[in-house]
Amino acid sequence: MTPLRSRQALFVAAFTILFTLAPALAQQKLLTLDDIYASSLAQRIDFSGSPPNPRWLKDGEHYLLSSRGGRGGGVAGAVGRNGGQLMRVDARTGESAPFIDAAKMQAALGALPGMSADDARRLSNMGSYQLNAAETEALLNHAKDLFVYDLTTNKASRLTNGPEEEENEHFSPDGRMVSFVRANNLYVVDVSTQKERQLTTDGSQKIINGRLDWVYQEELYGRGNFDGSWWSPDSTKIAFLRLDETPVPGFVVVDHIPSGQVVEDTPYPKAGDPNPIVKLGIVDAAGGDARWVDASEKYKPEDLLIVRVNWTPDGKRVAYEAQNREQTMLDLNVAGAQDGKSATILKETSKTWVEVIDPPFWLKDGTFVWQSERTGWRHLYHYAADGRLIKQITDGKWEVRSLEGIDERNGLAYFVATEHSHIAPHVYRVRLDGTNFKRLTETEGTHRAVFNPTFSMFVDSWSDISTPMQTRLFDSDGKLVRVIDENKRDAVINQYKLGKVELLKVPTRDGFEMEAMLIRPPDFDPAKKYPVMEFTYSGPHAPQVHNSWGGSTQMWYQMLAEKGYVIWVCDNRSASGKGAEASWQVYKNFGELELRDLEDGLTWLRSQPYIDGTRVGLWGWSFGGFMTSYALTHSKSYKLGIAGGTVADWHDYDSIYTERYMLTPQDNPQGYERTAPLKAAKDLSGKLLLIHGAMDDNVHLQNTMQFVYELQKAGKQFQLMLYPKSRHGVTDPLLVKQMRQMMTDFIQQNL
Repeated sequence: MTPLRSRQALFVAAFTILFTLAPALAQQKLLTLDDIYASSLAQRIDFSGSPPNPRWLKDGEHYLLSSRGGRGGGVAGAVGRNGGQLMRVDARTGESAPFIDAAKMQAALGALPGMSADDARRLSNMGSYQLNAAETEALLNHAKDLFVYDLTTNKASRLTNGPEEEENEHFSPDGRMVSFVRANNLYVVDVSTQKERQLTTDGSQKIINGRLDWVYQEELYGRGNFDGSWWSPDSTKIAFLRLDETPVPGFVVVDHIPSGQVVEDTPYPKAGDPNPIVKLGIVDAAGGDARWVDASEKYKPEDLLIVRVNWTPDGKRVAYEAQNREQTMLDLNVAGAQDGKSATILKETSKTWVEVIDPPFWLKDGTFVWQSERTGWRHLYHYAADGRLIKQITDGKWEVRSLEGIDERNGLAYFVATEHSHIAPHVYRVRLDGTNFKRLTETEGTHRAVFNPTFSMFVDSWSDISTPMQTRLFDSDGKLVRVIDENKRDAVINQYKLGKVELLKVPTRDGFEMEAMLIRPPDFDPAKKYPVMEFTYSGPHAPQVHNSWGGSTQMWYQMLAEKGYVIWVCDNRSASGKGAEASWQVYKNFGELELRDLEDGLTWLRSQPYIDGTRVGLWGWSFGGFMTSYALTHSKSYKLGIAGGTVADWHDYDSIYTERYMLTPQDNPQGYERTAPLKAAKDLSGKLLLIHGAMDDNVHLQNTMQFVYELQKAGKQFQLMLYPKSRHGVTDPLLVKQMRQMMTDFIQQNL
């Protein structure tokens, strides 16, 4: 027991603290939509800060960073896309100096014919450049032409000059040439002489060389990545995809705002439609006819997807991954660069689908590291050049999220994985023989690593559920070298009266452990009954519960909590990120198991004494819009739903995504029939708000229109909001606030 004098001292201390904090607590503000979503940056409260995102230089001791707000983008040689001077930073000390002499660059660009002074000034202060491998030249795409600036001589030159646009430009590995796509043909231009060579000649509206079409970039290579060509390591050859969209149906998207409507007709294969016919070509940078890889001898052209391409280190072979259209298998093939003859060295099969991950990571000795989900969990494998398994490197009921690189000199692989937490990936290393497994990051929360080229250091971007992202530098043993940016936002965040955020684990009826997040109102009273607003995405392997900072969306949830709602996010098993084995269970039947898991989560939540189980709302976008529409037509658990960008019938979504999970409509007609919310429109239960971008080129507005028609015929009442200029998301700051206000009002009026 505590002595009396000590108890008295504790009482005085506690009273003093309470007396001191009471005025501050009383002065805490409530969030407003202007705080979170004001269209003017000056009016919006910056809850997340501007954490830096450095890009390492080749010496491994310095990185590049834009001086504007610390923002940066470290992809493909580009840094700091939001502008500001580009700085060269000493990683260990933080000392910085301009990487480019902006005044000299501006003068050099301004001297070029046709370059305005304003454009020269802007191009010299972008803070974002594609650099050659030697980091001595910057490549610029401006006004539909390409320019290069030499950082050593401070000279600028124009590489192209014409009315047609150049796209997907890349330096060759030796920096002597730049490849690009013009009018769907592949070209190279010599940097020193500006001499141009056309490498393909059959490009047209339907034939695309060296560039990806809509469905390939969206579903296979990564949204926004249209690159369809790859330089050989010795800069003598280019591998490229040729996509023939002749058999692919078009889909019309209309901009109704101009007095003369603008019509876009884009090739878009829906489930069951013909895909683009793909071929893999190899062409010499010096010119000449392309050599075609003999994939058609192994696969039916109409059934083939080429999902990854890269070169072996010696430049003698091209590796390509091939799948059938329903993606139940994946072959790793290698083809000779001179004759195009290919051989399969590795095969992945599955009773469901095989997910595309990354191309093989080739080592100098010809072996490679491969990532596979064959056990139901994504892990690393070491293979010989001929496809013979040397060693499974990692194993367990957790998954590798990204392979960050391999230190070949020391035989170490560095990666990000969920071994410690399914909702907060950490940074790890392991020897290629599977020994000396070590977690390099210790702080609880989500970590993202960028290693330097020598693997002696890495930049760690970290956040947790209550802390915006912070950036630190560690050595390769996980020892802190320097805090780069602590990004303190406490003074901003603590102004507001926020609810407690909890991360929970909730069992399903069959024992699967779901991850969940709950936010209680800041003035929570356990004797009261609170309504619930739930968010879901539910799509395969797309978790939404993370121990990481949630930005503006998290603040909107907090605003709803301040208005008296419990916020609930619960990841159904197939969306959980707990291995492919959890996702495989929804094969050929979207909706049913996902809804059962969501309802099991609600069963647990409704058992809490402070929950009003009769007042639960659900909302989601894209797959989450589908899931919300499905739930409100297949369940009576929800009083309202907000469905954005809804897939109302999987017949209407693209072939590659849909068929991966549902097969084709021809092979799974019953699955498509029973998973379509529009087929169950007559069973709508609860208030429904549908939101869609009228120019959505991903999940077409047709989905919502078809659903609306079925609801109308069934005599069901609902609300609809269209955004005429928006695509798959509403991103215009002027409209985002309006949309969130509408959603908030709908919740308050109906929940």
